[in-house]
Amino acid sequence: MAKSGPDKSPTNHVSGQSNKPLSRPAHALSHTDVASELNADVLSGLSPTEAKRRLEEFGSNDLGEAEGVQPLKIVIAQVANAMTMVLILAMAVSFGIQSWIEGGVVAAVITLNIVVGFFQEYSAEKTMDSLRSLSSPTASVVRNGEAKVVPSGEIVPGDLVEVKMGDTIPADLRLIEAKNFETDEALLTGESLPVRKSENSVFDDSTGPGDRLNVAYSSSTCTKGRAKGIVFATGVYTEIGAIASALQKKDSKVRPVKRKPDGRAGPHRYLEAYTLTLGDVIGRFLGVNVGTPLQRKLSKLAMLLFGIAIVCALIVLGANKFQTKQEVIIYAVATGLSMIPASLVVVLTITMAAGTKRMVQRNVIVRNLKSLEALGAVTDICSDKTGTLTQGKMVARGAWIPALGTYTVELNSEPFNPTKGEIRFDTRMPQEINFKPKSSEKGEDEGVAYGSVEKPADLLASSKSQLQDFLNVASLANLATVFEKENVWHTRGDPTEVAIQVFSSRFNWNRIALATGEKAEWTEAAEFPFDSDVKRMSVIMKHNPSGEHFTFTKGAVERVIGVCTRYHDADGDQSAAVEMTDQFREEIIRNMEVFASLGLRVLALASRKVDSDVKVTEDINRDLVEKDLTFHGLIGLYDPPRPESAPAVRECHEAGISVHMLTGDHPETAKAIAIEVGILPKNMERIGGDVARAIVMTATAFDALTDEEVDKLPVLPLVIARCAPSTKVRMIEALHRRGKFCAMTGDGVNDSPSLRRADVGIAMGTGSDVAKDASDIVLTDDNFASIVAAIEEGRRIFDNIQKFVLHVLAENIAQAGTLLVGLAFKDHTGLSVFPLAPVEIVWIIMITSGLPDMGLGFERAVPDIMRRPPQSLKTGIFTPEFLTDMVVYGIWITALCLSSFVLRVYAFGNGELGQNCNEAFSESCTTVFKARATTFACLTWFALFLAWELVDVRRSFFRMQPGSKLYFTQWMHDVWRNKFLFWAIVGGFVTLFPTLYIPVINHKVFKHTGITWEWAIVFIAAFLFFGGVEIWKWGKRVYFRRAEAKKTGRAWKDMDIEERVFGDYLNGYSSEDGSTVINTRD
Repeated sequence: MAKSGPDKSPTNHVSGQSNKPLSRPAHALSHTDVASELNADVLSGLSPTEAKRRLEEFGSNDLGEAEGVQPLKIVIAQVANAMTMVLILAMAVSFGIQSWIEGGVVAAVITLNIVVGFFQEYSAEKTMDSLRSLSSPTASVVRNGEAKVVPSGEIVPGDLVEVKMGDTIPADLRLIEAKNFETDEALLTGESLPVRKSENSVFDDSTGPGDRLNVAYSSSTCTKGRAKGIVFATGVYTEIGAIASALQKKDSKVRPVKRKPDGRAGPHRYLEAYTLTLGDVIGRFLGVNVGTPLQRKLSKLAMLLFGIAIVCALIVLGANKFQTKQEVIIYAVATGLSMIPASLVVVLTITMAAGTKRMVQRNVIVRNLKSLEALGAVTDICSDKTGTLTQGKMVARGAWIPALGTYTVELNSEPFNPTKGEIRFDTRMPQEINFKPKSSEKGEDEGVAYGSVEKPADLLASSKSQLQDFLNVASLANLATVFEKENVWHTRGDPTEVAIQVFSSRFNWNRIALATGEKAEWTEAAEFPFDSDVKRMSVIMKHNPSGEHFTFTKGAVERVIGVCTRYHDADGDQSAAVEMTDQFREEIIRNMEVFASLGLRVLALASRKVDSDVKVTEDINRDLVEKDLTFHGLIGLYDPPRPESAPAVRECHEAGISVHMLTGDHPETAKAIAIEVGILPKNMERIGGDVARAIVMTATAFDALTDEEVDKLPVLPLVIARCAPSTKVRMIEALHRRGKFCAMTGDGVNDSPSLRRADVGIAMGTGSDVAKDASDIVLTDDNFASIVAAIEEGRRIFDNIQKFVLHVLAENIAQAGTLLVGLAFKDHTGLSVFPLAPVEIVWIIMITSGLPDMGLGFERAVPDIMRRPPQSLKTGIFTPEFLTDMVVYGIWITALCLSSFVLRVYAFGNGELGQNCNEAFSESCTTVFKARATTFACLTWFALFLAWELVDVRRSFFRMQPGSKLYFTQWMHDVWRNKFLFWAIVGGFVTLFPTLYIPVINHKVFKHTGITWEWAIVFIAAFLFFGGVEIWKWGKRVYFRRAEAKKTGRAWKDMDIEERVFGDYLNGYSSEDGSTVINTRD
């Protein structure tokens, strides 16, 4: 994180003090005094203007440990790498044999490579540095009454910060509210156990950091509960800032010596450690043990090519009887250089950096580069429902109170405004009401045909106690805040609780009115946050007029009614609760399933009076109070799917990716949403029995299966309801056993094991810092469609890397092939005359091809990139098709280059290879120099045209957009679309002519001379090049079409989505083209 603001070197800073000293350390003042001295507002927080002013005054909230981009390191890395070293070696050999021109050109190329590489690497590092700041920890602050998530570096003294379980504390906070709040301070104090905090305590000035229970420290982690606090110290003024130097120690790169239990080690152990350390150093230098898997693989490829280059050089020397003449050695050097892909690593780095930048524009932050490679191979996505597939903007649509009836809220354009939207009331139970009326003949919805519209005040007046009791639980077992400010309704809190609080506020039963102020009717005594294991949350509230304590509980219906023993079957002041029977529990479940089938998330509400002999404290065991509850009713919340979710799921299916929904909701709710977004087929009734049971499961049923039983399932569940964090881990393991490559979403602390276990862990931007730390990528908008965008971008990057690597290696084969076969061209002294001069080789590798390679890295996705199955990471970019293309293109270019040389020397020349034509120009060398120039021009054109041909490795260059109506001119639009590649190729054409026609440069440096009518050979060769490549690509298209049709009966892209995804599981499935697919699975 970049530093800003004034010099942050505190002098005489007192532990516990603020950036700007308070009257006493913060822990020695009450929270009201701290807020007053810092001019902080404990309700609305700072204004954005004031926060900006304080950021300028106090500087950013960081410890100054970030090194940022270091140019010197980049320069050293550009020089000290294997590729550059090979070029330096070639330069040294050239100078050693006094071949000054070749050596000078190689030196110039090295310098150019270092300069260009430096600026590219510097740009890439700057991009990654900005991404690191985007993925740094965030904090939830209240500014102008609105809860906002901001980077921790923007926190300032006086900010009102809210923290919950899993959050990293962004700065030193003086707590103003703490509910079951505990933090892990091991990093600061060494205390291994979490520390319980209390906001009302005040301590002496001299109290040590470990005993300041009213302060939460920067960099500590919230392990339990929630809290609010006022920031009093940021950056190096925090307690952790005092020991910042200890946090900046670098990990040692020296291998440790293995010792015996008594601490001794033999001499061989020291030798082993030193050898391994030296091996690590060499590996880092060669790049084979650092970077992403693909970077390491390409570094190993470079080593292999270096070995091949040495072999090629030896072949050249052997063909010339190992003579040590200058021209023989230069020929050997040229042949060796032809196999070195000098621009490979640089282009790879810049392509990946550009890819991460594009990802940010699509709301995806890449935390490590290896995930870029992994995204393209994803076969299965395991996604949460709430806020990812759905909007996360819940609205209470229905409620049922056994003693009264069913309440339904009409949708409106202001879901957070409790004064908008009508309430319908029906005395019947949900299971007795038809919530899905038929549409009219005109196709228009007839509207809701049940209940009557009632005013909230009339409903309250007509109820004697049951509606009031229901609203008490809805409002008080709730941490959300709903309030009106300047005629605008504002909300803070979890979307589920906000929706319930808005429902209560419709009846003027708002928590703020009930539980705040001096004359509040209720005061909170204890809180039990939602637990993913028990799936309930509860609060203990003290009823101030009577002094009695009540437990209010809400949660998953099955879990709540499991601890309920009574309910009210009539509404009355004195009506006694009746015993809850199993029959009534089944009735509750049936009513819940009606709500759930409408796509509503259903919660149960219950309460009880705490026994007078139970002492209520914050440490009270929740099992003592979450029992013998009285059931008050159900509330159904509607979280509409995001408009983009269904198209995104369909896109996944088109791309051969299975989507699994793992949610905490009821199976019917999950099933309804899954069908709506396309995760499940719409005609579920046609699925075979065993598949139907497996395709939608509860976590309880799934976890009850052994691994062997899970592996025998006909299909892994597409929907798992009531999902627990441990279920996610089991699901990943089951997918891995089936050879799948999976991505998993998560946002909570408990999700971190599954995020780490997944091949690609995806954290939500609004999730906990613990989850983000465990993830590979972070979604800034929590949107499922962004996952699909990330996969598409991953595939695009993979494709582009494959394209430019193919371009580089095909050229290497062509150059090496031309030179090796060219050994047969010998002058009368018996020495080989090379068809391509050393400088020509270096020029094509570094100048002609470097920028087009980079242009291929920037190429946009091909049209069908998301209409083909995922690629395999096992083969990576080196697929059989890739290797075949590489050889075919290399040999075809070799054949054309040699043909052009032979034609000019033997067909249109006198066949005279001259004397000493590898070193200098003479009259006898005119034919050779012109033939060499013709070959050089051909190879240059082929290298440039090949880049355009590889934009799509299968489609014709003249027909890359299959749906286009521009049959003859589409290629013009295609070449102009990627302007970087276009101008790189134009530049390659332009730079060819000075090398051919400028005197001295052509004869002395490039060892060729200007050509005239020979351009006819170049044009004909270019025509043949295009023809050969187009015929090869046409043959590939025919082959792959037939292979797919033979394998599936139809090409993958021609199968409709339902057939592709669900066809195996549907009985007598009819596809869109009218053909019938018979289910043979059962």
